[in-house]
Amino acid sequence: MAPLTSAVKSAHPEGTAYGTVGEAEVPLRFSTLEAEYDAIRSRAAVVDLSGERVIEVSGPDAVEFAQKVLARDVEFLTAERCMTSLVLAEDGSAVDQVVVWGREDGMLLESSAGAGTKLLEHLRSQAGAGVEITDRTEEFALFGLEGPYAWGVVGRLIDGELAALPFETVADTQWDGVDILFARTGVTGEYGYKVIAPRESAEALWHKALEQAVPAGQDALELAMLEVRQPVLHRETAADILEMGASWLVDITKEDFVGRDAVLAVFNGPAGRRTVGFSGQGEVPAAGTEVTVDGEVIGEVVHAVHSVGLEATLGLVRVPADLAAAGLRLTVGGSEVTTLTSPYVTPKSWSTPII
Repeated sequence: MAPLTSAVKSAHPEGTAYGTVGEAEVPLRFSTLEAEYDAIRSRAAVVDLSGERVIEVSGPDAVEFAQKVLARDVEFLTAERCMTSLVLAEDGSAVDQVVVWGREDGMLLESSAGAGTKLLEHLRSQAGAGVEITDRTEEFALFGLEGPYAWGVVGRLIDGELAALPFETVADTQWDGVDILFARTGVTGEYGYKVIAPRESAEALWHKALEQAVPAGQDALELAMLEVRQPVLHRETAADILEMGASWLVDITKEDFVGRDAVLAVFNGPAGRRTVGFSGQGEVPAAGTEVTVDGEVIGEVVHAVHSVGLEATLGLVRVPADLAAAGLRLTVGGSEVTTLTSPYVTPKSWSTPII
């Protein structure tokens, strides 16, 4: 399967920096990290999500199949709702984190960046005769809007009434006479929305969005996600969901789903390792850097970056469960850091009303 590239790459600003996430080439930065981060946290940003696949699950057994492969309960997911769930392998490890869009005749699964082919292969390996798995990525373009004033962009770009939709609500609507799928959702802790539009209309929609919002790349998006402890799967893959800190994306009360036995074994087993945030003023440590206390190695860095919002190093470490608490002093790569409770940055949207 060919690597994914942006549906609107030809419309990206000159000088856009690209990188690879899994199977996808994604825009890392359109301008500077600081400017794009500021748009997400202070104003409104438009995000090109072309690195994510759109996969349709249909057929007479679509709902039953989705219940089997998704770790959260979707039995009563309607065509007006969406939700986020993990997809697990039999051993309990994460295949992907997906957004599930309810549809009248099944559902759409939105993969995480660069993980769509892996997700497709897993879904097809689990599907029976009554289920059809179809990759719709070449037919659609996917965009996100994030920021405390993203609701204003929605009003000016599409329809003001859509801005105040309840969280995780989906609407079939139109933009410029074109049918689109719109959702109130998001990943940065700010007001967030997503649009699935026909690929042939993508460039026009992108240009119109840029009249209202600043384009933000993968670097700024992942930083904002980290600051509110939203999982970034390609950075955080772990042996189990408790170690990764993603148990909120699994409904353990479901009677059956792929990976449930492994998840139950972890829940009922001895406390293992956990992931906790940290900040400090030293150099940004690489993934795998040792974490020590009084010279004893207790864990390692999962991922770390420079946080524009904190003006400090921000990252995740994996340590024994009894040390996964806020306010502890640890040593990472020779620098002292302090563990944190999430969110590490308070989103402006939490105090900004939609008017």
